[in-house]
Amino acid sequence: MTDTAERRPVEGGRTSPVDDPRARNAATGIAAALFGYWVLQWLWPAPIGVLVQGVVIGGLTALIAFGVALVYRANRIVNFAAGDLGALPAALAVLLIVGPGLPYFLALPAGLVAAVVLGAVVEFLLIRRFFHSPRLVLTVVTIGLALLLGVLGTLLPQAFDIRTPPQSFPSPFDFSFSIGRTVFHGNDVIAMLAVPVLIVGLGAFFRYTNIGIAVRASAESPDRASLLGVPVKRIETIVWVLAAVLAFVAVFLRAGIVGLPFGQLLGPAILVRTLAAAVIGRLEKLPHILAASIALGILEASILFHTGRAALVDPILFVVILGALLLQRRKRTARGDETSAWQAARDVRPVPRELAHLPEVRWGRRALLGAVGLFAVSLPLWLPDGRLNLAGVIVLLSIVGISLVVLTGWAGQVSLGQIAFFGIGAAVAGYLTSAQGWELSLAVLAAGLAGAAAAMAIGLPALRIQGLYLAVVTLAFALMTSSYLLDREFIHWLPAGRIERPLLFGRVALDTEARFYYLCLAALVLAVAAVHGLRRSRTGRVLIGVRENERAAQSYGVSPVTAKLTAFAISGFLAAFAGGLFVHHQQALGIQPYGVGRSFAIFIMVVVGGLGSITGGILGVVFIEGTQYFRAIFPETIRNVLGLLTSSVGVILILLVMPGGLAGAVYDLRDRLLRQLARRRGILVPSLVADMRAESTAGVTLEAPGPDRPPPEVDARAVEEAAFAPPDETVGTTAGRGTP
Repeated sequence: MTDTAERRPVEGGRTSPVDDPRARNAATGIAAALFGYWVLQWLWPAPIGVLVQGVVIGGLTALIAFGVALVYRANRIVNFAAGDLGALPAALAVLLIVGPGLPYFLALPAGLVAAVVLGAVVEFLLIRRFFHSPRLVLTVVTIGLALLLGVLGTLLPQAFDIRTPPQSFPSPFDFSFSIGRTVFHGNDVIAMLAVPVLIVGLGAFFRYTNIGIAVRASAESPDRASLLGVPVKRIETIVWVLAAVLAFVAVFLRAGIVGLPFGQLLGPAILVRTLAAAVIGRLEKLPHILAASIALGILEASILFHTGRAALVDPILFVVILGALLLQRRKRTARGDETSAWQAARDVRPVPRELAHLPEVRWGRRALLGAVGLFAVSLPLWLPDGRLNLAGVIVLLSIVGISLVVLTGWAGQVSLGQIAFFGIGAAVAGYLTSAQGWELSLAVLAAGLAGAAAAMAIGLPALRIQGLYLAVVTLAFALMTSSYLLDREFIHWLPAGRIERPLLFGRVALDTEARFYYLCLAALVLAVAAVHGLRRSRTGRVLIGVRENERAAQSYGVSPVTAKLTAFAISGFLAAFAGGLFVHHQQALGIQPYGVGRSFAIFIMVVVGGLGSITGGILGVVFIEGTQYFRAIFPETIRNVLGLLTSSVGVILILLVMPGGLAGAVYDLRDRLLRQLARRRGILVPSLVADMRAESTAGVTLEAPGPDRPPPEVDARAVEEAAFAPPDETVGTTAGRGTP
């Protein structure tokens, strides 16, 4: 049947309601809601009052999710500070009420003004500075912003001389009603009235006002909107202000219902629900985001009422989120593949062939590697056991950092749950040695295989889910792992108590911190060698090719499915392998080392170090984690500087100055030295002077001098003027495009 026949008009020239897409969508939504309610009452029955309570909490979550969607459509980033933008002004409003006793309807406008100012300041002073940075870098900046706002939120009560921050505040009017056994007070009623009004007002704003239409236009196509005279930068400021205001209202109203934990409002659990609602709604349509938020709120309320266990909510939500995203149709937009918005890896170009054979280069590389190796090997000679234990943790986390380089830096698959594979490896290895009596090397190898299997299971959805969507799935998996999979209440075989260190290969004792440190160091060397070989192999080139252009790689006979699953398997193996050693290093399993906060921390470390290279993965961990562990051994002045650099402010400053991370700065310095060497030797290196004009190099031989080939005769002045331009004029155009 043709498309025209399907839309056959009925009498009067109007389309039949059955053929109206909006009517079909409404019918589908109603049917899905009824089916979901039936499933909910079958699995976790709850009274109507509990369901209404879930609707209220879900509606408040939807306001924050709206802000996430607005910022994503304006900047193509995931704003992890979405809730914290509202938490700080909400804390101010609550403190004004419970401190000086300011009336409710005066404190509310004060907090609203603070939210407007905060949103504008953040966009103008911070987000705008990263306008040309990779999207993943800017996303990490929002994580640092969330940490900074959280710290300010914890310090804010001191300004009001309040030692114990209030968790709630009284309602402006004394009114309550009940549905069954569930009682709703004044703050609940205000939320019930405010959320629908805000949603209707927001829809009218985008549909009928010039500013709202400009926001929509800028979100769809910033370049086209700019050509039409829309001030895109100013519109982005308005978007951030809107996101801050929506978050403020949601947090303020939520504080009156469930309390406001200062400095830690949008924890991982609420963050997962917010991001899940946003991506299930495709970050486009507010009604879909609202429906997803309410559905998740009702589901959580029903599970909590029926089971009384909050830990059961996370695995169920993970399955629901994964299923909802997998069932969505893949949508291609004019802006291209969403994965490209996440690419922040600056590939490291190798030392040019023209210079690699020179004695200065060969011996300089050997000296640098020797100095690093000597420093690492000598640590047990001058560090006490307590400090050496911390050094071992840094070494093992460096392996996790390398695993993230493979998965996110090279394969382009964003993972915010890498620490979950680390925890799975720790649980498996600890169980095999403590309960089954396995030898350590076999247990650690089995842990790596378990991590690879788990990573491939999470990687299968990556065939359909990419970018932000995959990041939300991995974040939900990390939350489920820390709250459920590593909880002995649900997984009874998990090792408890002290885990002894068995003999390595049945012969080598690991009874001292020095011996186990050397084992960790050897594991890091093996991981570096394996990943370095991977990058130089065809598999490594395939990973890069699929990341850069999946369709083009597929046209050359490359299987993107195989490449992605390979990256997940290798990454999961490395992280779980490190976890298997970590549990014996700490001689206990625990839960805290594998929390979602650690996933964010390791992600920040690797981005700060540089996602494009093994060196970056190690540098980021050593710099941030090492500074936190060993800062006390430095003088006070140096200690304060290091503390600032590794704080949320320091992370933002580092990424602002060095978008390529610490490793990018190191390789820039290396290229400077190579240019000086080439100048002194009179060697022209095309990969270092890629922007030279053809006429400047006419008659210049591009071969390196050798024993039988003297240096070429060139015009020294032409080489000086054209070849040795400032680094920002030569390197920037070829970053990541080194000579093969």
